[in-house]
Amino acid sequence: MAAELKLDTRWIVDLSTFSPFLLSGSQAAEGKLAQKLLHDLFTNYTSALRPVKDTDQALNVTLDVTLSQIIDMDERNQVLTLYLWIRQEWADAYLCWEPEVYGGLDSIRIPSSLVWRPDIVLYNKADTQPPASASTNVVLRHDGRVRWDAPAITRSSCRVDVAAFPFDSQSCRLTFGSWTHVGHQLDVWPGAPGAGLADFVENVEWRVLGMPAQRSVVTYGCCSEPYPDVTYTLLLQRRAAAYVANLLLPCVLISLLAPLAFHLPADSGEKVSLGVTVLLALTVFQLLLAENMPPAESVPLIGKYYMTTMALVTASTALTILIMNLHYSGPGVRPVPAWAQTLLLGYLARGLCVRERGEPCGGAQHPLVPRRPSVHPKPRLGQGSASGPCSEPRCPCHQEALLRHVGAIAVACRSHRAAQRLRGDWKRLARVVDRFFLAVFFVMVLAMSLLVLGHAL
Repeated sequence: MAAELKLDTRWIVDLSTFSPFLLSGSQAAEGKLAQKLLHDLFTNYTSALRPVKDTDQALNVTLDVTLSQIIDMDERNQVLTLYLWIRQEWADAYLCWEPEVYGGLDSIRIPSSLVWRPDIVLYNKADTQPPASASTNVVLRHDGRVRWDAPAITRSSCRVDVAAFPFDSQSCRLTFGSWTHVGHQLDVWPGAPGAGLADFVENVEWRVLGMPAQRSVVTYGCCSEPYPDVTYTLLLQRRAAAYVANLLLPCVLISLLAPLAFHLPADSGEKVSLGVTVLLALTVFQLLLAENMPPAESVPLIGKYYMTTMALVTASTALTILIMNLHYSGPGVRPVPAWAQTLLLGYLARGLCVRERGEPCGGAQHPLVPRRPSVHPKPRLGQGSASGPCSEPRCPCHQEALLRHVGAIAVACRSHRAAQRLRGDWKRLARVVDRFFLAVFFVMVLAMSLLVLGHAL
């Protein structure tokens, strides 16, 4: 009985060995059905006319845009180059079939050149080359819906406003619409509230804030018919970190050196040369900035900062020259005016803590160091002459010539000391003015730098 139940393994066939042949057979059948469908659809089909049953009916086209990459933003020529994925969908009334007739085949992919395509172009195109037709296929469904996905590199004009550079934000418009069909023939609608950003490649210079879409109907001066279009507005914000590190911070550090010229001693001989060196350094950075900026009516924020800083450095250099003139007063120097002694050498010197050696800061003058020592009366020549009380024949008072020379030397010494006191007053006045302008320019440069750097925070 057990022997009768044994199976003859010679007749057992593994069907899996024939699966490739079965699959290839089904694919061949599907390919034949697709060829038959393609032949039936395009026997009397033409791609030259709008695929509508009623010529008075408008054909609705749905437009979707996906932003893939920002290739370039040319601020000087005001041209924006983008890499986009553009999807267009419409209904073709002559390309419909019943899936049951063709073995359940509900969609096919065919070259886009075989079907009618809408002539939707970029209105604000900034490229001299003619638009190249994409060679991608279209997806055709059994209900006549046609979907055409095509990549495109667009060069559009974009008005760039650099008034707040490098902390600026830009908005660039991309307007798509039909070039020849009016509104009652072809109507364009956005497929989504905005462009897709899921596959966007981050840009090192620009941050994308959004790309909303808006449909509008415009009547141009050449034609009386309305032309619908879809406008995508690309909202960009510049990444300012590189510009702050390469253009702004060096200018801030260089500008902080300009007030230090007032702190250098006048005898060092480097006060004016420091201001000129700082001015030349700022001029170099200004030229670098001018090469990257487009010519515009509005001056960028960083350009205003450079110009203001250069004006401050120029003013500080001119004031340094005037202070050097005060410090190195010549032999025919005049006394310091009374108002300058009261305001500058009095109140301002105590407020800025400019004092002489041994004088306390902000206090009264040291009693051991008189400001203006009293001038002793000149000795009269001729005292001790022969008619004087001295009766000694060898007394020095009888040497009138010697006494006259000694008196002249004393007068010269007193005049020299008086001139030194006057020059000391002018030198002290120069130190007071130096300290005053040091505080003023340092506060101005620091406030201006913090105001500009505040935009980066």
